[in-house]
Amino acid sequence: MSEDVHKRPARAMNREEGPKKRGCPGRLSKAGLVVLVTILLGAGIFNHQLMRLYNVITLFEPDVVVENFRSMERMFDYRVVHRGGTPHVFERAPESLPQLYTYEGRDKPVEELLKATWTTGLIVIHDDKIVYEDYRLGNNEASKCISWSVGRSFVSALMGIALKEGHIRDVGDPVTRYVPFLKGSGYDGVPIKHVLQMSSGIRFDEDHTAFFSDVNRMGRTIALSRPLDGFVASLENECEPGTRHHCVSMDSQVLGMVLREATGQNLSSYLEDRIWKRIGMESDAYWIVDGDGMELAFGGLNVVLRDYARFGLLYLHKGRWNGRQIVPAGWARESVTPDAPHLQPGDNPASTSPLGFGYQWWIPENPEGDFAAIGIYNQFIYVHPGHDVVIAKTSAYAGYDVDGDEKELESIALFRAVARHVDADQEPEPAPLPSDGGRRPPWGLLMTLKR
Repeated sequence: MSEDVHKRPARAMNREEGPKKRGCPGRLSKAGLVVLVTILLGAGIFNHQLMRLYNVITLFEPDVVVENFRSMERMFDYRVVHRGGTPHVFERAPESLPQLYTYEGRDKPVEELLKATWTTGLIVIHDDKIVYEDYRLGNNEASKCISWSVGRSFVSALMGIALKEGHIRDVGDPVTRYVPFLKGSGYDGVPIKHVLQMSSGIRFDEDHTAFFSDVNRMGRTIALSRPLDGFVASLENECEPGTRHHCVSMDSQVLGMVLREATGQNLSSYLEDRIWKRIGMESDAYWIVDGDGMELAFGGLNVVLRDYARFGLLYLHKGRWNGRQIVPAGWARESVTPDAPHLQPGDNPASTSPLGFGYQWWIPENPEGDFAAIGIYNQFIYVHPGHDVVIAKTSAYAGYDVDGDEKELESIALFRAVARHVDADQEPEPAPLPSDGGRRPPWGLLMTLKR
């Protein structure tokens, strides 16, 4: 393992320390835990392996989930993403949140949903200024919170940069051009673009109750500090790539593998050099790694709330920061543009979600030109160019397995209400109708953004 990887302590999380989804490392039943521990003890596997297994299995328990989500470095190996010397400093123009938002025809209290989803941090940026910032449930401005699938949008940005720099020739290239190890797997010959769009055709079972489901096999791989490359290579396809949208965590991991091989750098150092230091992130981040020191590209990034907001602001400005193009403008535009029928938001028989999808970014129903990075347990970076608003939210919603998908849709309704409220003097024009085979301009033909 690389020398710059930090090893987690060989102890389990103290359970007294704190009160089938995207990127979720699978859970095991108690019976499954007993079987695994028996096997591990019989094989002479102790200490780090057992502690890591215990931490993975208990990660989402309601009495520890809040503390766990801000303390992942205490349970897993990680690599640091270092900040630069001079951080970007936000101006402030404080405003209140609206009291109500509308969802499914009903006016509902904003505070009620924030509490219901166990919000640990919420920040609202308008006109590049912080207008609202709040921390809850023991979090503060220094808390580095797990991104889960929000981290995939960071990986997407790195893909666009690597393409611009010539490390990757074309998104039409098969992933096996860069990762020959995947030849013979379900990813053999699959174009990078289809992987970016979660349309790889890979079969991936996210049934958390089934011991041998793919998501639980993935969880055990992580728990036992084993490399994910072999697990990815074991996956098979179930349909033609580029025909169906289905959220597969390992699609994002494959993008990370492509970046690793194409750039010759680990993801943490590439993120640090190309984004972190260039836009003045205020804090170091850390990225959880597997047994070989490979970052968990599907959701292992841990970041403070304001830095999540800075990344959203980078995309609000179409990849540009202080006059410097960080993420290619064309890539930023394409990343939030569903460009095929199976990627469109709404009632879509070729998709498993009512949300649309671009390059690892989600597009809400009834688009207003807004888009979001979304992670399990109600993590968000939400961007509304029409209102010049960025919202970042960290959470530890213990009921996510029950109604997490519904709470995501409801949260987007809340964010839209917040965007309208802080930009009350403006209303966005309706989003244009689809054209060019269902392609939607991601920024919309909206008003000129205020600066």
